[in-house]
Amino acid sequence: MTHLIQDLVFESANRFSDKEALVYQRNRLSYADLAREIGLVREGLLALGLGRGERVAVYLEKRIEAVTSLFGAAAAGGAFVPVNPLLKPEQVAYILRDCNVRILVTSVERLKLLVEALPQCHDLHAVIVTDRAEAAMPVPGLTVVSWNDAVTAGKPDGRAVSRPATDADMAAILYTSGSTGKPKGVVLSHRNLVAGAASVSQYLKNNPDDRILSVLPLSFDYGLSQLTTAFRVGATGVLMNYLLPRDIIDGLKEEKITGLAAVPPLWIQLAQLSWPKDIPLRYITNSGGAMPRATLDLLRNVLPNAAVFLMYGLTEAFRSTFLPPEEVDTRPDSIGKAIPNAEVLVVREDGSPCAPGEPGELVHRGPLVSMGYWNDKEKTTERFRPVPCREPGLTIPELAVWSGDTVRMDEAGFLYFIGRRDEMIKTSGYRVSPTEVEEVVYGTELVGEVAAVGVPHPVLGHAIVLIATPRAGLKAADEALLAACKTHLPAFMLPSRIEYREGSLPRNPNGKIDRKRLAQELHDIFMEAGA
Repeated sequence: MTHLIQDLVFESANRFSDKEALVYQRNRLSYADLAREIGLVREGLLALGLGRGERVAVYLEKRIEAVTSLFGAAAAGGAFVPVNPLLKPEQVAYILRDCNVRILVTSVERLKLLVEALPQCHDLHAVIVTDRAEAAMPVPGLTVVSWNDAVTAGKPDGRAVSRPATDADMAAILYTSGSTGKPKGVVLSHRNLVAGAASVSQYLKNNPDDRILSVLPLSFDYGLSQLTTAFRVGATGVLMNYLLPRDIIDGLKEEKITGLAAVPPLWIQLAQLSWPKDIPLRYITNSGGAMPRATLDLLRNVLPNAAVFLMYGLTEAFRSTFLPPEEVDTRPDSIGKAIPNAEVLVVREDGSPCAPGEPGELVHRGPLVSMGYWNDKEKTTERFRPVPCREPGLTIPELAVWSGDTVRMDEAGFLYFIGRRDEMIKTSGYRVSPTEVEEVVYGTELVGEVAAVGVPHPVLGHAIVLIATPRAGLKAADEALLAACKTHLPAFMLPSRIEYREGSLPRNPNGKIDRKRLAQELHDIFMEAGA
């Protein structure tokens, strides 16, 4: 029985040694090859002094080295931290500092962008670059080694534990934006990841003949899942860093892909393209927001033989619900029921169960519930609380994830998403903290006050709109403000529109800028305008 995430590969290598495991461009690795590469990375990390539980950050686009670094870190007894390749240097440095990363795996080009920020990362002691180390700029206080040198570094020095003792050990930290402040690191155990792979591959009916295209960032739990589900059953994972949505359709045909996962904005783009008739897709999945009905209809028309799985998840519990394909016609607006080996409750504020049709908070319990937020006891206590309605004789509390999302359950037990209690902006499949955007805007010194809010958008899900007041003595300057934002924010966090107002922005009773009121005002304006 598989207990540890790296064993998803090692056990498939025992069963399907010569079968294709991972594809990236012209590189094709069998399961035996992939297992060997992971083992070499493990040895290299241990030779660099990686200790048990220490963090290895991977700041790369999807490629072979990214995958073997993630699984190699886990095999070495450490924890991997996949960093979204779209993030800017200061955002990457924040993550490296926040979870005390010891070893960073990146490319020479990306390292050059990070050079000025890395001295702030006091726990970092080594960098592995996927190119020649001589091409990298020297970084004071850090050991910089090439990929080839790292993976041929020999045996571990004996100081580090080579693998975790149990599946309860930490395996990964995935960063997700919170409703306020900087991103939070969600700590996942081996049990979380392995149980998630087992559950998802079960209801998707994954098998060794599947070929799964990975187009989402591996820093997303949804993106990482494409690999773990494939490796669990001996399927093939195909990595793609696409430029245009058309590239995905071409890749589906070229690699004979049977499974594709995407977020709503990408599905909207794909649905508007022409599709060849011989695409072999067996299924498609959607998460990260609701798929518009018109998009769903278009996809089902061009992919009549592909089963559609509509899903809901949160990083704190990996995946929570799915709607079986046979229910899509009758319940296209539903997020389904709990995935295998999980229970989803709908409760009132006091923890009592809601009646059918009554809105309440979604609470997820089971082995997929993560280990909390890294180094943030306050937020962990707020989000991870005892399971409600538990037998009174059980004296040790079981923690569940209280999602903060409002849902309702119908008489048949199917769930329907209503809204989020927090102020997160869901755009292009990403969760964006309005506070993080506002901090960057304030840093430009071009505004007096600012609020970042999300408004409905037909493609993005929500677009980010800035409502600002001019800084004293300065005129409103949209272009200058947007240009300044581009140097500090990735594309998905950039505002689509900037509105200036005179005077002060409205406050709530606590004296804070009332984002909800501003969001409602903009929503009403956009609806009246037909946007």
